[in-house]
Amino acid sequence: MPLPVSHHTPESEPRPTPHPLRTRSFRLLFAGRSLSLLGDAAIPAALTLAVYLATGSTGALALVLACAMVPKLLLLPLGGVAGDRFNARTVALTTDLVRCVTQLFVGAELLSGTPALWQIAVAEAIGGAAGAFSMPTVSPLIRGTVDASGLLRANALMAVVSSTARIGGPAVAGALVLTAGPGWAFVLDGASFAVSATLLAVIDVRHVPIPRRPLLADLKEGWGEVRSRDWYWTSLIAHAVWNGAAAVLMTVGPALFLSDLGGKGVWVVFLQTGAVGLLLGSLVAGRVRTRRPVLTANLGGALYLLPLCLLAVHAPVAVCVTAYGIAMAGLGYLNPVWETAVQSAVPAHALARVTSYDWLLSLGATPLGYALAPLAASAWGAEVPLGAAGVLVGAACLATALVPGVRHFGAAAATVKPTAESTT
Repeated sequence: MPLPVSHHTPESEPRPTPHPLRTRSFRLLFAGRSLSLLGDAAIPAALTLAVYLATGSTGALALVLACAMVPKLLLLPLGGVAGDRFNARTVALTTDLVRCVTQLFVGAELLSGTPALWQIAVAEAIGGAAGAFSMPTVSPLIRGTVDASGLLRANALMAVVSSTARIGGPAVAGALVLTAGPGWAFVLDGASFAVSATLLAVIDVRHVPIPRRPLLADLKEGWGEVRSRDWYWTSLIAHAVWNGAAAVLMTVGPALFLSDLGGKGVWVVFLQTGAVGLLLGSLVAGRVRTRRPVLTANLGGALYLLPLCLLAVHAPVAVCVTAYGIAMAGLGYLNPVWETAVQSAVPAHALARVTSYDWLLSLGATPLGYALAPLAASAWGAEVPLGAAGVLVGAACLATALVPGVRHFGAAAATVKPTAESTT
């Protein structure tokens, strides 16, 4: 059947969506986030080496890591409320300044040659608390600086930078630790937060003010936004299982590679292949449009079952490495597509709170994986927790296809009624 002839004039054709980087506010936001992400990516390696070299104790290292993680988990819902009550730019700028000070302090402690463990632990706890308020602001900042039609591309750009930082960050940390000392990695990170705060101070971010109410009412409203969307809370369960499975791999994987799969060099290749896959998946997400974004994103997450199950059955190393690259490409695709779906569907006035619950569930599953994996591995061998994690993550992600909201989520379902917004 012949297609109908269009009678639109050139003037009536929709204008192409401008690239997000052509927008000044997003361009400055992107620059600041890129610097802080690179600085942050160098910290885990530098912190673990610095604390262990200073104390020689894995218990001391666990204490410092717990001090950074626990406040973040406890305060995330409050961070979501703050991100919605106040302009996300103001909250993010404040937390950048706090994290700048804490990282510079840790850097100075390490450079002094006689670092005090308790002071580093306190600084990391303060930085973790600031992170709880910073993380829920990312989605409101992107949505407040980019038009709806450019959200996917903007999120993909952010994901590309995050993936690149994950590749380059450990290399930067290693170079600094070997040449100048781990303290300089913290100085670099602190400086990146100072630049990010400066850039945030000069951008405009659209903001939907919400009425002042009791804190509990704000928390309940945010949770109500999560619970009212079947595609959201069911996907969150799948994503939490994914993070728990990733914790299992990071816990028992190194020992398995050291004992049976070629040693630490192969483990490094395995991780770097995953980082490259993550980057490639992020690049694909910015170019591919799908009618069912939430479904395809969750199917990408299901690919993580491949390396877990292959490692559990001791498949050839090359196959396991390739499978991990493919699985992380699925994650690289999932992240920006998921962020765009949430930013498109959730009302602007509740976006930070909803995002905070997302982070809370995801981060909360990670310590569970860290705790259970060694117990299971010591009782039954590493193959059992790896295989179980693979089956669980595959089942959880694939099961979301049975949810009507996941299958039918698309452009029409993602439309949110416009709300009055103010620019600050």
